[in-house]
Amino acid sequence: MADSYEVQRSVTVNAGPDTIFDLIVDLRKWQRWSPWEGLDPNLERDYRGPEAGVGAGYAWSGNRKAGRGEMTITEADRPRRIALDLQFLKPFKSQSVTRFDLDPAAEDSSTTVTWTMTGRHTLLTKVLSPIFNMDRMIGPDFEQGLANLRTGAEAEAG
Repeated sequence: MADSYEVQRSVTVNAGPDTIFDLIVDLRKWQRWSPWEGLDPNLERDYRGPEAGVGAGYAWSGNRKAGRGEMTITEADRPRRIALDLQFLKPFKSQSVTRFDLDPAAEDSSTTVTWTMTGRHTLLTKVLSPIFNMDRMIGPDFEQGLANLRTGAEAEAG
């Protein structure tokens, strides 16, 4: 088994990169499109740092499905890229880098959004690798999140 993993999904959105960028770079707006919203109706959220951009942070704590973790924006290159440091604390500990790349089309006003998460396998994930496949576990969530992001961005773009 490889020491690291990568999960990546893409979607084409009929909106410009600035519209999409704004929905990602402000962590409060993730409630509109995140695939994990609704896992716990009593989810506790804590925002810190600036409202958006580098240094903006978000921590959450919820039920067994939502878990507990935190993320901080480490790069915000308008309107092309946003990167975050992501720490899961429960139900298991892990650290990864999450990145959103926005690639505007040359021929129309659409943008391809690519969501990537990379990290190193922990001892636990190596042991559980036959059943603990990050792409199979997280990939469908990325697909749902990107579909939600597309719907929200296209509605905002009008």
